[in-house]
Amino acid sequence: MKTILVPTEHHSSMLAALDTALLLAQKFGSCIEGFPLRPGVADLVAMDPDSGLTMVAVKENDAELVRHAEEVFRSFMEQHQVPQRSGEALASLSWTWHKDAPSGHDFVGNYGRVFDVIVLARPGPEWQSTSMITLESALFESGRPVLIAPPSSPRSLATNILIAWNCSTEQARTTAFAMPLLRLAERITICTVEGATVAGPSGEQMARALKLNGITAEPITLKRGKRDSGETMLNKAEELGCDLIVKGAYTQSRLRQMIFGGTTRYVLANAKLPVLMAH
Repeated sequence: MKTILVPTEHHSSMLAALDTALLLAQKFGSCIEGFPLRPGVADLVAMDPDSGLTMVAVKENDAELVRHAEEVFRSFMEQHQVPQRSGEALASLSWTWHKDAPSGHDFVGNYGRVFDVIVLARPGPEWQSTSMITLESALFESGRPVLIAPPSSPRSLATNILIAWNCSTEQARTTAFAMPLLRLAERITICTVEGATVAGPSGEQMARALKLNGITAEPITLKRGKRDSGETMLNKAEELGCDLIVKGAYTQSRLRQMIFGGTTRYVLANAKLPVLMAH
């Protein structure tokens, strides 16, 4: 995980996202690249041939968002004494800024394809919020894992990992993306919630596969009872003192989760620790 992308904007959760990215970068000597995240012009104003003054205002606002985002990112890196990357040197703990990134949330998914991981703040509860649009662009379009930061900055990352095993393709893919972190972890728990799985290998079989890769993990199965499976999973992670959850995103369709709820939706709304997700 040597290359980390951090879409940057000026909001209250940005510090937690940057702190989470730095914890990850310190593990691997990574280069953190930031860029100014802001909505496209079409998202801000309806195109009207007579709205020249409005378009000027939109462009001025866009420039201000870019300045604020760069100031947030640069100030954080300078405060934490992370050096700016110079030239084409081999990746080490460093940062760089993509000043020419276009506006629009689609860019996150497109550009993220050439990074090892994308770090985002936890989105708000509204499913049509800009933060959710950004997250879904990263999950569905990048083909890369997304590390979702909690609302408050974590003190540690990936020393005690919970794998939210539901036997699915999405979970298998996310676990594969997490292998560099799993190799460094001190403790790994493979957690399955009864009644919240699809057809596929058991947690015990996943533990055996990891063992053949030199990684020790303990499989456990939880009874859900009347609680949401996501709530059951988060409660167990808190009980175990975990500092990362590895979870596949949207095993059920996004539309179904919007209407009926689901584990991904619950975790996105309630997680208080970092979550590594992929679809």
